[in-house]
Amino acid sequence: MSVDDFLNSQKDYFLNGETLSYEFRINSLKKLKASIKNNEELIMRALKEDLGKCEFEAYTSEIGTVYEEVNFAIKHLKDWMKDKKVSTPLFQAGGKSFIHYEPKGTVLIASPWNYPFNLTMIPLIGAIAGGNTVLLKTSATTYHTSEIIKKLIIDNFDEKYIKFLTGGNNEVLEIISSGVDYIFFTGSIGVGKIIMEHASKNLTPLTLELGGKSPVIVCDDANIEVAAQRIAWGKFLNCGQTCIAPDYLYVHKDVKEKFIHEMIHAIESFYGNDASSSPDYGRIVTEKQFNRIIAYLDKDKIVYGGNHNIEKLFISPTIMDNITFEDKVMSEEIFGPIAPIIEFSDLNAVIREINCRQRPLAAYFFTEDQYKIDKLIDSIHYGGGCVNDVISHITNVNLPFGGNGLSGMGSYHGYESFLTFSHKKSIMKKSTKIKSKLPFPPYNNKIKLARKFMK
Repeated sequence: MSVDDFLNSQKDYFLNGETLSYEFRINSLKKLKASIKNNEELIMRALKEDLGKCEFEAYTSEIGTVYEEVNFAIKHLKDWMKDKKVSTPLFQAGGKSFIHYEPKGTVLIASPWNYPFNLTMIPLIGAIAGGNTVLLKTSATTYHTSEIIKKLIIDNFDEKYIKFLTGGNNEVLEIISSGVDYIFFTGSIGVGKIIMEHASKNLTPLTLELGGKSPVIVCDDANIEVAAQRIAWGKFLNCGQTCIAPDYLYVHKDVKEKFIHEMIHAIESFYGNDASSSPDYGRIVTEKQFNRIIAYLDKDKIVYGGNHNIEKLFISPTIMDNITFEDKVMSEEIFGPIAPIIEFSDLNAVIREINCRQRPLAAYFFTEDQYKIDKLIDSIHYGGGCVNDVISHITNVNLPFGGNGLSGMGSYHGYESFLTFSHKKSIMKKSTKIKSKLPFPPYNNKIKLARKFMK
């Protein structure tokens, strides 16, 4: 079947109104959840094969988060779909105004390899809740997880409604060029630019969930033990292959040595003295990614770790100190288990340095000082983040998740996912019983009355 054939099939299915009703949407969400429940073990096995994820990490960061999202959507969908009344200006007497939510239409969702189940299913939940038909493209890099997702989709949904795409990136670009109604892409900034360039030819609206170098700032008044433990967890989760992982660390000069000591202690308490023997530490996804990451290692600046084994796709949790922006590790997003530390003394200088670079997807601040917290939140431009923690903001379905600037555009999660995959149609309904002649010519002295209403 050609791209035009299955694209037209999906558009016809949508235009026939099959996906519009609450009953259809809620049943589809429940069917999706049930299919995940029935295949939990297969999903976790696939994540182990693709990324070396342990059972706990696979469940909490991939499957459990999807359950949170789908349960939230099932609970709130009826309210989300209701027309939202808004006030009407006085000079439009006899009018009632409301927002009606309608589906975007046929949407394309393209997901990445680092959280292949989570980052496929959560946008899909939003697309289903919004009443769309869906073209779903997963990453071939995580082959085993993609095969499970393919099975879930093919076994449970008509391909005219949700179609799993088996082609490569060229097929995705052909689909975009042929014309879909909306694009939701999660991946690198480079590929995001290509997607946006092709989308621009048809003025196709899109959401881009990208990445960037997400900073951490550890102030001199921070709880160092807690900071080190939480940063180590977030940095080495999924072997550092997390788009909102702490990328690099600003640590105040007065607490840097203590912080490094505590971070090493945290790493060893998590994974033992040899992380390659830990059942809880993941692996790099491919040799290509492995080689890219180890090129960042500078033996003169490594203060902990640095061990690696290409046969096992293993890179140990690594700390590098005395880093500047001239170092190779600071040239792009690391997306691996290397924690570069930059010493600082002037918080204002840190703020300026971060803001003069591309806006990151996340930022994290460790301090007990409310003035500093307010200053950092207000002054630094980024997608979202945490105070005295890392990554955890993504787990709250009440918080929209998305980037800022080059780290992405648009947001999703919870209600925001429904809004992302819905068009807000503005409606004013006028009564025929109130017959105002104010808007109509001849205007004569009506300007005086207009001025009273519109001043």
